[in-house]
Amino acid sequence: MLELLSRPWPWWVAGPLIGLVVPFVYWYGGRKWGVSSSLQHLCAATIPAGVEYFRYDWRERGPAHFAMVAGMMLGAFLAAQVIAPPELVVDISASTRGDLLALGLSDLTGLVPSEIFHWGALLRLPGLAIVVAGGFLVGFGARYADGCTSGHAISGLASLQLGSLAAVLGFFVGGLVSTWVLLPLIL
Repeated sequence: MLELLSRPWPWWVAGPLIGLVVPFVYWYGGRKWGVSSSLQHLCAATIPAGVEYFRYDWRERGPAHFAMVAGMMLGAFLAAQVIAPPELVVDISASTRGDLLALGLSDLTGLVPSEIFHWGALLRLPGLAIVVAGGFLVGFGARYADGCTSGHAISGLASLQLGSLAAVLGFFVGGLVSTWVLLPLIL
């Protein structure tokens, strides 16, 4: 079983499994279901009631969202620390590997490039730009789009929401611009 979990699954297995979660999400969690909704509920539970955006009864859907985020964090921890072998090399195409090496990255082992994603990287401008500025832009974009990539791409598209289609297209274009324009400038 551990062998099955430690290797990437083909899209035609992983995609339908994610799709099978959608009916459960709507049955149990209501209309909005994503990580940014969970963050909104967390803020509503902890920030004083003076902020209008957070003035609602978060107890209706918040606990289910908190359980989802806790499960995601636990699953990510178990995948990285228990299931993944220490010499893990993410399976990316040879051309992507070549492009990353050309940008100056040299260690492509692990789940993410350690040259960018580690505490010491925050002391250099490229790491600061990618982690802090990028994190802020992702958070701003999720709030501006009224949801995150998981919420729009899984829940929103499954319920045929036109706004989710526009958001997913925007996420895709933003990813292309980040990959082909911003990342080479930053690194």
